[in-house]
Amino acid sequence: MEIRVKCRCGNGGCSEWAIVELQGVVESQVSSIGTRIEGLEIGNLCRSSSSSQETYTFTIGYHELSGSKIALKKPLLVLKKHKNDDDDEEMKNPRVELEVIGIVRHRILFKNRPKALISRPQCKEKKSAS
Repeated sequence: MEIRVKCRCGNGGCSEWAIVELQGVVESQVSSIGTRIEGLEIGNLCRSSSSSQETYTFTIGYHELSGSKIALKKPLLVLKKHKNDDDDEEMKNPRVELEVIGIVRHRILFKNRPKALISRPQCKEKKSAS
């Protein structure tokens, strides 16, 4: 079977993705969600680059996790699968194409236990000069 890989984002133009790695399980208190997670807001992810190393805080409910950005040894591709049904009588298999929609070069690792918060903090947004 031939699988074609397409990249429409040009030379170095693929969108950058990151992996968020957590220890443990994130459970929803809403039972109506089921297994559907599309569009589900889990928490707030904030970056602070005040120190020499980029650190991240991830707030889920009344818990705050601290993590750091780590480069992957080998980058990963994020692919989307497309099936093209050909009317070829010799081959009854549909042709599969993979489209590159992003590349993962870093992971954000949260390896420590969460800190309990008394109240929900607001993420400080940076003001950008236009």
